[in-house]
Amino acid sequence: MKLIAYLLPQFHPIPENDRSWGKGFTEWTNTRKAKPLYAGHEQPREPLHDYYYDLTSPEAREWQASLAARFGIYGFCYYHYWFKGKKLLQQPMEEILSMGTPNFPFCFSWANESWTKKWDGGDKDIIVEQQYGTESDWKEHFNYLLNFFLDPRYIRIDGKPVFLIYRPGNMPCWEEMRRCWNRWAEESGLPGLYWIRTLGGFPVPKQHGFDASVEFEPHYTFATSPNNIQWRKFDINNGYHHVFDYDQVWNLILNRSRLREGEPIMPGAFVGWDNTPRLKSGGQSCVGGSPEKFGWYLSRQIRRAAEVYKSDFLFINAWNEWAEGTYLEPDKRHGDLYLQELRKAAEEAGSQGSGPRIYNR
Repeated sequence: MKLIAYLLPQFHPIPENDRSWGKGFTEWTNTRKAKPLYAGHEQPREPLHDYYYDLTSPEAREWQASLAARFGIYGFCYYHYWFKGKKLLQQPMEEILSMGTPNFPFCFSWANESWTKKWDGGDKDIIVEQQYGTESDWKEHFNYLLNFFLDPRYIRIDGKPVFLIYRPGNMPCWEEMRRCWNRWAEESGLPGLYWIRTLGGFPVPKQHGFDASVEFEPHYTFATSPNNIQWRKFDINNGYHHVFDYDQVWNLILNRSRLREGEPIMPGAFVGWDNTPRLKSGGQSCVGGSPEKFGWYLSRQIRRAAEVYKSDFLFINAWNEWAEGTYLEPDKRHGDLYLQELRKAAEEAGSQGSGPRIYNR
């Protein structure tokens, strides 16, 4: 079983964020200023030893990879930002490619939505609009990615570089672009690309040509089980903040029937959820999570991945989404306990273990 963690590169300043949010903005900016909204609300989240890293630092990237490898993560899935020739947050990955380090598997998820101040990819408060262009634009994008696809560290399935699409329903040019990219990949000596569509909280139309789908959690469960989640509402500043129960959502994940339209499904997992550092009371958070619970639920999901989904991959949200409250990196509250539980979960899933640590509410 290959555990892949999503990795957000927004931990270094870029001009676009400086203009929209203020000079020096990174994901740490929102993380540092977060405040608790209700009793027991775990904010702010602080990295262990105050390690507010900058991902333009090779040492920071090496630290992430060595830590992940030590605790059983197979590779990282970096978010990739491309807007009809315009790149954002590309420096860490370009340096990983040019420097050849860290020696750790990786792939990309194209966050193919507009860059907005609402963090929702919508059509308001747009910083950089997503446009797809025509074949010449697709060729430019492919040529940029080709050096990554050819890198021996890039994750492949059946020899094909794995490439995720975060918002598959946003692509009117999907089938035509896919045919072009596959042809160009074959002309470059690759057997094509392995296309994965993301099943999250957005509508996904009927689409042909994807090799697999991945369940992005907890968003996929929010979308598929809206009537089964009991949201608690806190009245904060004349607005409602919505809170869900960690155990309830995880149990919905573990008891959901596998849904598919013919292509393989790769299951997902989530560490936690709290995007109030970004959206304040307008965000969502969860209560009841802990490292031990995460470990138990993950061990069950790893078994389901192998036995039910017949998948060799499981995608975890996330390695470092600090402003969304879902991260594996060590913090001051729990140290590296989430990583320890991840390693135990992977080991337990390899056998039947000594019996379940059941959490139901």
